Amino acid sequence: MTVRISPDDVLASVDDLDSLTAPVVLDVRWQLGRDDGHELYRAGHVPGAVYVDLETELAAPASPDAGRHPLPLIADLQAAARRWGIEDGGTVVVYDDNGGQAAARAWWLLRWGGLDDVRILDGGLAAWRAAGLPLAEGDESADRPGTVVLTPGGLPTVTIDNVAATPVLLDARASERYRGEVEPMDPRAGHIPGARSAPTTGNLDDAGRFLPADELRRRYADLGAVPGVDVAVYCGSGVTAAHDIAALAIAGVDAALYPGSWSQWSADPARPAATG
Repeated sequence: MTVRISPDDVLASVDDLDSLTAPVVLDVRWQLGRDDGHELYRAGHVPGAVYVDLETELAAPASPDAGRHPLPLIADLQAAARRWGIEDGGTVVVYDDNGGQAAARAWWLLRWGGLDDVRILDGGLAAWRAAGLPLAEGDESADRPGTVVLTPGGLPTVTIDNVAATPVLLDARASERYRGEVEPMDPRAGHIPGARSAPTTGNLDDAGRFLPADELRRRYADLGAVPGVDVAVYCGSGVTAAHDIAALAIAGVDAALYPGSWSQWSADPARPAATG
Protein backbone atom coordinates (compact mmCIF):
# COMPACT_ATOMS: atom_id res chain seq x y z
CA MET A 1 0.00 0.00 0.00
CA THR A 2 1.00 3.64 -0.39
CA VAL A 3 -0.03 6.47 1.89
CA ARG A 4 -3.07 8.08 0.31
CA ILE A 5 -3.86 10.71 2.95
CA SER A 6 -1.52 13.41 4.21
CA PRO A 7 -1.30 13.43 8.02
CA ASP A 8 -2.09 17.15 7.87
CA ASP A 9 -5.37 16.58 6.00
CA VAL A 10 -7.28 14.47 8.53
CA LEU A 11 -8.40 16.97 11.16
CA ALA A 12 -9.81 20.48 11.39
CA SER A 13 -9.77 22.47 14.61
CA VAL A 14 -12.58 24.79 15.64
CA ASP A 15 -10.39 27.69 14.51
CA ASP A 16 -9.80 25.97 11.16
CA LEU A 17 -13.53 25.55 10.64
CA ASP A 18 -14.13 29.20 11.38
CA SER A 19 -11.54 30.22 8.76
CA LEU A 20 -12.50 27.83 5.94
CA THR A 21 -14.29 29.20 2.89
CA ALA A 22 -17.83 27.82 2.57
CA PRO A 23 -17.22 24.29 3.86
CA VAL A 24 -20.04 21.75 3.88
CA VAL A 25 -20.45 20.76 7.54
CA LEU A 26 -22.02 17.40 8.35
CA ASP A 27 -23.39 16.40 11.75
CA VAL A 28 -23.09 12.61 12.13
CA ARG A 29 -24.62 12.00 15.55
CA TRP A 30 -24.75 8.20 16.09
CA GLN A 31 -23.85 5.75 18.83
CA LEU A 32 -24.22 2.00 19.03
CA GLY A 33 -27.60 1.04 20.45
CA ARG A 34 -29.07 4.57 20.25
CA ASP A 35 -31.43 6.15 17.74
CA ASP A 36 -31.68 9.74 19.00
CA GLY A 37 -29.01 11.34 16.79
CA HIS A 38 -31.45 13.46 14.79
CA GLU A 39 -33.21 14.58 17.94
CA LEU A 40 -29.90 15.67 19.47
CA TYR A 41 -29.00 17.48 16.26
CA ARG A 42 -32.26 19.43 16.32
CA ALA A 43 -31.62 20.44 19.94
CA GLY A 44 -28.28 22.05 19.05
CA HIS A 45 -25.72 21.83 16.25
CA VAL A 46 -22.96 23.79 14.56
CA PRO A 47 -24.73 26.53 12.56
CA GLY A 48 -25.13 25.50 8.94
CA ALA A 49 -24.47 21.81 9.61
CA VAL A 50 -26.64 19.27 7.79
CA TYR A 51 -27.69 16.15 9.67
CA VAL A 52 -26.48 12.82 8.26
CA ASP A 53 -28.23 9.58 9.20
CA LEU A 54 -25.54 6.95 9.49
CA GLU A 55 -27.92 4.00 9.30
CA THR A 56 -29.60 5.03 6.05
CA GLU A 57 -27.12 7.36 4.31
CA LEU A 58 -23.73 5.93 5.28
CA ALA A 59 -24.59 2.24 4.98
CA ALA A 60 -26.53 -0.21 2.86
CA PRO A 61 -29.18 -2.39 4.53
CA ALA A 62 -27.82 -4.92 7.00
CA SER A 63 -27.65 -8.63 6.23
CA PRO A 64 -25.84 -11.64 7.72
CA ASP A 65 -23.89 -12.03 4.48
CA ALA A 66 -22.64 -8.43 4.42
CA GLY A 67 -22.75 -7.32 8.06
CA ARG A 68 -24.60 -4.65 10.01
CA HIS A 69 -23.32 -1.63 8.08
CA PRO A 70 -22.26 -2.64 4.56
CA LEU A 71 -20.79 0.04 2.33
CA PRO A 72 -23.53 1.94 0.50
CA LEU A 73 -23.83 1.73 -3.24
CA ILE A 74 -21.77 4.54 -4.72
CA ALA A 75 -24.85 5.92 -6.51
CA ASP A 76 -26.70 6.15 -3.18
CA LEU A 77 -23.74 7.81 -1.46
CA GLN A 78 -23.39 10.29 -4.32
CA ALA A 79 -27.10 11.15 -4.16
CA ALA A 80 -26.79 11.76 -0.42
CA ALA A 81 -23.64 13.85 -0.86
CA ARG A 82 -25.45 16.01 -3.40
CA ARG A 83 -28.35 16.47 -0.97
CA TRP A 84 -25.80 17.67 1.57
CA GLY A 85 -24.60 20.28 -0.93
CA ILE A 86 -21.17 18.83 -1.72
CA GLU A 87 -19.47 20.06 -4.88
CA ASP A 88 -16.47 18.61 -6.68
CA GLY A 89 -13.35 20.13 -5.16
CA GLY A 90 -15.21 21.43 -2.11
CA THR A 91 -14.24 21.17 1.54
CA VAL A 92 -16.22 18.96 3.92
CA VAL A 93 -15.96 18.92 7.72
CA VAL A 94 -17.66 16.15 9.69
CA TYR A 95 -18.31 15.94 13.41
CA ASP A 96 -20.27 14.14 16.11
CA ASP A 97 -20.51 14.26 19.90
CA ASN A 98 -18.65 11.00 20.57
CA GLY A 99 -14.98 11.62 19.91
CA GLY A 100 -15.34 11.38 16.13
CA GLN A 101 -16.24 7.69 16.15
CA ALA A 102 -19.29 8.15 13.90
CA ALA A 103 -17.95 11.15 12.00
CA ALA A 104 -14.94 9.05 10.95
CA ARG A 105 -17.30 6.81 8.98
CA ALA A 106 -18.43 9.80 6.88
CA TRP A 107 -14.81 10.95 6.56
CA TRP A 108 -13.71 7.52 5.33
CA LEU A 109 -16.65 7.01 2.95
CA LEU A 110 -16.25 10.37 1.25
CA ARG A 111 -12.50 9.81 0.91
CA TRP A 112 -13.22 6.33 -0.45
CA GLY A 113 -15.59 7.99 -2.92
CA GLY A 114 -12.78 10.21 -4.20
CA LEU A 115 -13.13 13.51 -2.30
CA ASP A 116 -9.76 14.99 -1.40
CA ASP A 117 -10.63 17.57 1.26
CA VAL A 118 -12.64 15.90 4.00
CA ARG A 119 -11.72 16.52 7.63
CA ILE A 120 -12.92 15.50 11.07
CA LEU A 121 -13.64 18.33 13.51
CA ASP A 122 -11.16 17.54 16.27
CA GLY A 123 -13.01 17.29 19.56
CA GLY A 124 -16.37 17.41 17.82
CA LEU A 125 -19.31 19.31 19.23
CA ALA A 126 -17.69 19.45 22.67
CA ALA A 127 -14.78 21.47 21.25
CA TRP A 128 -17.22 23.84 19.54
CA ARG A 129 -19.08 24.36 22.83
CA ALA A 130 -15.84 24.75 24.79
CA ALA A 131 -14.86 27.58 22.46
CA GLY A 132 -18.04 29.43 23.45
CA LEU A 133 -19.44 29.35 19.93
CA PRO A 134 -23.19 29.45 19.24
CA LEU A 135 -25.43 26.53 18.37
CA ALA A 136 -28.36 26.42 15.97
CA GLU A 137 -31.59 24.52 16.53
CA GLY A 138 -33.99 22.68 14.24
CA ASP A 139 -33.26 21.20 10.83
CA GLU A 140 -31.06 22.74 8.16
CA SER A 141 -30.48 21.74 4.56
CA ALA A 142 -28.08 22.75 1.82
CA ASP A 143 -28.80 26.03 0.04
CA ARG A 144 -28.76 24.12 -3.23
CA PRO A 145 -28.00 20.54 -4.30
CA GLY A 146 -24.38 19.72 -4.94
CA THR A 147 -22.95 18.32 -8.14
CA VAL A 148 -20.19 16.07 -6.77
CA VAL A 149 -19.32 12.94 -8.71
CA LEU A 150 -18.10 10.05 -6.55
CA THR A 151 -16.10 7.04 -7.69
CA PRO A 152 -15.44 4.09 -5.36
CA GLY A 153 -11.96 2.88 -4.48
CA GLY A 154 -10.29 6.06 -3.27
CA LEU A 155 -9.25 4.21 -0.10
CA PRO A 156 -8.36 0.51 0.15
CA THR A 157 -10.56 -2.27 1.52
CA VAL A 158 -10.12 -5.94 2.25
CA THR A 159 -12.71 -8.72 2.04
CA ILE A 160 -13.78 -11.52 4.35
CA ASP A 161 -11.63 -13.91 2.33
CA ASN A 162 -8.35 -11.99 2.57
CA VAL A 163 -8.62 -9.99 5.80
CA ALA A 164 -7.03 -12.66 8.01
CA ALA A 165 -3.96 -12.78 5.77
CA THR A 166 -3.16 -9.09 6.34
CA PRO A 167 0.26 -8.85 8.05
CA VAL A 168 -1.09 -6.45 10.71
CA LEU A 169 -4.79 -6.74 11.49
CA LEU A 170 -6.24 -4.38 14.10
CA ASP A 171 -9.52 -4.73 16.00
CA ALA A 172 -10.94 -1.30 16.89
CA ARG A 173 -13.64 -2.54 19.29
CA ALA A 174 -13.55 -2.23 23.07
CA SER A 175 -11.03 -4.60 24.65
CA GLU A 176 -13.67 -6.70 26.38
CA ARG A 177 -15.39 -7.41 23.07
CA TYR A 178 -12.05 -8.28 21.47
CA ARG A 179 -11.32 -10.73 24.29
CA GLY A 180 -14.76 -12.30 23.90
CA GLU A 181 -15.92 -11.46 27.42
CA VAL A 182 -19.06 -9.72 26.13
CA GLU A 183 -20.79 -9.48 22.76
CA PRO A 184 -23.87 -7.23 22.76
CA MET A 185 -24.54 -7.13 19.01
CA ASP A 186 -23.12 -9.96 16.94
CA PRO A 187 -23.68 -13.75 16.67
CA ARG A 188 -20.47 -14.85 18.41
CA ALA A 189 -17.95 -13.38 20.83
CA GLY A 190 -14.23 -13.09 20.20
CA HIS A 191 -12.03 -11.78 17.41
CA ILE A 192 -10.51 -12.77 14.08
CA PRO A 193 -7.50 -15.01 14.84
CA GLY A 194 -4.28 -13.04 14.63
CA ALA A 195 -5.91 -9.64 15.13
CA ARG A 196 -4.44 -7.22 17.66
CA SER A 197 -6.58 -5.10 19.97
CA ALA A 198 -6.52 -1.36 19.15
CA PRO A 199 -9.65 0.20 20.71
CA THR A 200 -10.57 3.61 19.35
CA THR A 201 -10.58 5.15 22.82
CA GLY A 202 -6.80 4.90 22.77
CA ASN A 203 -6.68 7.44 19.94
CA LEU A 204 -8.05 10.30 22.07
CA ASP A 205 -6.98 12.51 24.94
CA ASP A 206 -9.16 13.34 27.95
CA ALA A 207 -10.87 16.14 26.01
CA GLY A 208 -11.90 13.79 23.20
CA ARG A 209 -9.34 15.14 20.74
CA PHE A 210 -6.97 12.98 18.73
CA LEU A 211 -3.57 12.47 20.32
CA PRO A 212 -0.59 14.22 18.71
CA ALA A 213 0.92 12.46 15.71
CA ASP A 214 4.03 11.31 17.57
CA GLU A 215 1.95 9.65 20.29
CA LEU A 216 -0.27 7.93 17.74
CA ARG A 217 2.83 6.84 15.86
CA ARG A 218 4.20 5.19 19.02
CA ARG A 219 0.86 3.61 19.85
CA TYR A 220 0.52 1.93 16.49
CA ALA A 221 4.19 1.04 16.14
CA ASP A 222 3.81 -0.99 19.33
CA LEU A 223 1.10 -2.93 17.49
CA GLY A 224 3.28 -3.46 14.43
CA ALA A 225 1.51 -0.84 12.30
CA VAL A 226 4.30 1.14 10.67
CA PRO A 227 4.83 2.64 7.20
CA GLY A 228 5.54 0.01 4.57
CA VAL A 229 3.60 -2.79 6.30
CA ASP A 230 0.15 -3.76 5.07
CA VAL A 231 -2.39 -2.90 7.77
CA ALA A 232 -6.14 -3.57 7.90
CA VAL A 233 -8.69 -2.54 10.51
CA TYR A 234 -12.08 -3.90 11.49
CA CYS A 235 -14.57 -3.30 14.30
CA GLY A 236 -18.12 -4.51 14.90
CA SER A 237 -19.62 -3.35 11.63
CA GLY A 238 -17.11 -1.12 9.81
CA VAL A 239 -18.02 2.15 11.52
CA THR A 240 -15.52 2.83 14.31
CA ALA A 241 -12.74 1.06 12.41
CA ALA A 242 -12.60 4.25 10.33
CA HIS A 243 -11.53 6.06 13.51
CA ASP A 244 -8.43 3.88 13.76
CA ILE A 245 -7.76 4.47 10.05
CA ALA A 246 -7.93 8.23 10.64
CA ALA A 247 -5.55 7.94 13.60
CA LEU A 248 -3.18 5.81 11.55
CA ALA A 249 -3.27 8.41 8.76
CA ILE A 250 -2.31 11.10 11.27
CA ALA A 251 0.59 8.84 12.26
CA GLY A 252 1.61 8.48 8.61
CA VAL A 253 0.45 4.88 8.21
CA ASP A 254 -1.92 3.76 5.46
CA ALA A 255 -4.55 1.15 6.34
CA ALA A 256 -7.36 -0.73 4.65
CA LEU A 257 -10.88 -1.15 6.02
CA TYR A 258 -12.60 -4.51 6.34
CA PRO A 259 -16.18 -3.23 5.82
CA GLY A 260 -18.04 -6.37 6.94
CA SER A 261 -16.03 -6.50 10.16
CA TRP A 262 -16.95 -8.79 13.05
CA SER A 263 -20.67 -8.68 12.24
CA GLN A 264 -19.99 -10.40 8.92
CA TRP A 265 -17.19 -12.69 10.10
CA SER A 266 -19.04 -13.97 13.19
CA ALA A 267 -22.21 -14.71 11.18
CA ASP A 268 -20.33 -17.37 9.21
CA PRO A 269 -19.94 -20.47 11.44
CA ALA A 270 -17.11 -21.70 9.22
CA ARG A 271 -14.91 -18.76 10.25
CA PRO A 272 -12.88 -19.34 13.43
CA ALA A 273 -13.12 -17.05 16.46
CA ALA A 274 -10.33 -16.46 18.95
CA THR A 275 -10.79 -15.29 22.54
CA GLY A 276 -8.55 -13.89 25.22
